[in-house]
Amino acid sequence: MYQGAQSPEDRAGISDRLLVMIFIGIPLLALLSAIYVLWGPGINLADLVLAIFMYVITAHGISIGFHRLFTHNGFKASRALRIVLACLGTMAIEGDVISWAADHRRHHQYSDKPGDPHSPWRFGKGPAALAKGMIWAHIGWMFRSEKTNFSRYVPDLMRDKDLVRITRLQPVLVMISLAAPALIDGLVSWSWRGVAAGFFWAGLVRIGLLHHVTFSINSICHAFGRRLYNSRDRSGNVWWLALPSAGEAWHNYHHADPTSARHGVLRSQVDTSARVIWLFERAGWVHDVRWPDGQRIRARLLPE
Repeated sequence: MYQGAQSPEDRAGISDRLLVMIFIGIPLLALLSAIYVLWGPGINLADLVLAIFMYVITAHGISIGFHRLFTHNGFKASRALRIVLACLGTMAIEGDVISWAADHRRHHQYSDKPGDPHSPWRFGKGPAALAKGMIWAHIGWMFRSEKTNFSRYVPDLMRDKDLVRITRLQPVLVMISLAAPALIDGLVSWSWRGVAAGFFWAGLVRIGLLHHVTFSINSICHAFGRRLYNSRDRSGNVWWLALPSAGEAWHNYHHADPTSARHGVLRSQVDTSARVIWLFERAGWVHDVRWPDGQRIRARLLPE
């Protein structure tokens, strides 16, 4: 059984909060300093391509793996693909897969109501309360003392021996996520400048950017955006976040139909995660995909 199982009374210790501060704060500082670096030394093509590549694979590790597969069971995947997706999601440095899924399942149970771990409406509906709630939903909730009860929300994942091993290997995967870009860029350029650039752009800046795109789904997509579908909360579709979030920003339909493997259900709605799942299905790596059909989509539309 997963050793991190917690009861509702358990509290995050000082060391837990310190780790959150380190692994969110340092990439955020790198993201902010990237503005100065772009203004000065700039970024070369190799650095940019590597940073985009690392962003794409870890963003889809979160969206396809942590979210649509492990949290919502939107499809079934081969053991090898499950392992790869869990590792890539872990390399986004947003926590381990079991904790991530537990928090997210709890979020859906109480979405924008008391019990939701990261609702921007936590403190009320006025401008000041919403501003405070946006900060809470975006980043503040990760420093809370209460932990989600794993035995209640993710007993299936706790029984998965592969996921338990990957959770225990989280420190190694974090190191790989930071060291691999430095090594690759250093070998491509055959210089220490490449090592530093790879670590900065494809490591720290990439992680910082992905963090705040993911956090924006909790904050922005539950306070703003277009609501087309009937959900029990205030989730909205935010089109300009769709591409960087790998399709997660079509958040209103997701909350109306959480187990759907596709979130951007209209032709104009870019959902790269759904496209990749479709490619996996064609390759025979996934099956029993919960694709929404027209009737299922229309049934969830709000009255005009």
